[in-house]
Amino acid sequence: MKFEHVLRSNQFDLKKLTYLFSLADRIRTFNATKSGLMYLNSLLPHKRAMLFFTQPSTRTFLSFQSACHILGMQTSDIRDPNTSSERKGESIEDSLRTFSSYVDLIIMRSPVAGLCERIANLLDQTPRSVPIINAGSGPDEHPTQALLDLYTLNRCFANTDGMYDKTICMVGDLKRGRTVRSLSYLLANYQKINIIYCSPYEFRINEDLRAFLQQNPQITYTETSNFNEAISQADAIYMQRIQDEYDTPEDSLKHIDTTKYYLTHDHLAMLKPECKILHAMPRRQELDPRIDNDPRAEYWSQQRNGMWVRTGLIAMLMGIDQQLI
Repeated sequence: MKFEHVLRSNQFDLKKLTYLFSLADRIRTFNATKSGLMYLNSLLPHKRAMLFFTQPSTRTFLSFQSACHILGMQTSDIRDPNTSSERKGESIEDSLRTFSSYVDLIIMRSPVAGLCERIANLLDQTPRSVPIINAGSGPDEHPTQALLDLYTLNRCFANTDGMYDKTICMVGDLKRGRTVRSLSYLLANYQKINIIYCSPYEFRINEDLRAFLQQNPQITYTETSNFNEAISQADAIYMQRIQDEYDTPEDSLKHIDTTKYYLTHDHLAMLKPECKILHAMPRRQELDPRIDNDPRAEYWSQQRNGMWVRTGLIAMLMGIDQQLI
């Protein structure tokens, strides 16, 4: 089950998701022993990966770097375009085509919407096309974050009919939160999913996502500004920080009061006993640190899950997944 690139969430159907998640579980098993970890390390020492991260990142960068190292891949990185020939006026297309000459995989994170897909299409027309992984593309998509979010939810609900008939409440900046869009696309692969989008009016989901939801009858959804009611109905709450890095002087939402959408320790009494709390991080005031020790808080496991899912994804892209089954 091989991909040429990983660019969008809609590349994954239920069969591919199930396969990837079982592969991630298998990698965890290998990693649990010294001999298993050494076996993982032996799979791709002859391959090189480049992390092209020109948008700030800690978790995504380190989890991808760790995933490469688990499989024995050497890594190089560019994290500031000012250190490349772009500073001299070279186009991003020429820069990345040059980088593809040196490595076997490029993992990209950029503030420019659609850049990953554009570069993948460009490289596909050259004699040396290498796989591209979209590790975050402007405000439009973040497929690997959505994959690890969904993997976390699957593990959380493994003993309660899986994802069937679950209510997921997404809270915060739903307008510019690319993880919200990508996760919504993936949830459409499951039966009887109900999504509650909870935010101030100014942060509501965009029309493209709304149109997608209306065309997928297996998902029901509501949009609300009633935070307490929304979280009390949820089987899982997905908190989203305000994405103010996309503010401009002409289009700023800094003036909007979002304090009533903060999940505090006092709200825990309103939640279902088995409700799961997720957050892609980094967090600000929207998620109370006092919640960290509550058994329903899954966001720290969620961070580690990212490394396993991304390791599985790289294994599939590089064609070694069958050596792990």
